[in-house]
Amino acid sequence: MDYLFVPVGGGGLISGMVIVFSLLSPNTKIIAVEPEGAPSMQAAIAAGKPVQLKEIDKFIDGAAVQKVGMLPFALCKNQLSDLITVPEGQVCAAILNLYNKDGIVAEPAGALAVAALEKYPDQIKGAKVGVLLCGGNNDITRTPEIKERALLFAQLKHYFIIRFPQRAGALKEFVNEILGPNDDITFFEFSKKSSKVNAPAVVGIELKDAADFEPLVMRMKSRNFYGEYLNDQPDLFE
Repeated sequence: MDYLFVPVGGGGLISGMVIVFSLLSPNTKIIAVEPEGAPSMQAAIAAGKPVQLKEIDKFIDGAAVQKVGMLPFALCKNQLSDLITVPEGQVCAAILNLYNKDGIVAEPAGALAVAALEKYPDQIKGAKVGVLLCGGNNDITRTPEIKERALLFAQLKHYFIIRFPQRAGALKEFVNEILGPNDDITFFEFSKKSSKVNAPAVVGIELKDAADFEPLVMRMKSRNFYGEYLNDQPDLFE
């Protein structure tokens, strides 16, 4: 193989791959793949030794570790052709694609290396590529969260605080004149009346095309519905 993509958590799996391929296929480029929310090997290589990450995103639980092992670090630090990170949302999109297109059930860590292929489109074109797809321990109850993260990553799901005027017909106006023809409300939480003029609601909107986002925001602002955008504000978003 020209390339081999391997998921990385604590580092044991990729250490074994490095040892074997250095003996049997030394020209194979080994690409290590970590979750963006838990780049422990990347931090170790940058520091010259394993370091403890203060906070990690535990969503990709099979590969989310705060500190890689000393032996895996020693084996990998000079042997990897590349070390890349993949956003959790992109991994979720890969999970859904594997299931919908290929009938493969993959847990987040199992799909990690597959998701990384999108970062290497030019290099792997026409090459012989190996991808380690490992782990099918995916709880079906996680499917809504996986879909949500995939939509957020693809910029198709957006959450807002909408300031609804306290007058009859305001919601009807929002649905008919603010939303685009392909936009869909997927979440709506309205607070009790907080003033005589406006009252806020948290609204989740799913788009068919990411390009529809800017026109939607412009229509909200032009009609004075726009309050705050929540996707990029972690505290408010939760």
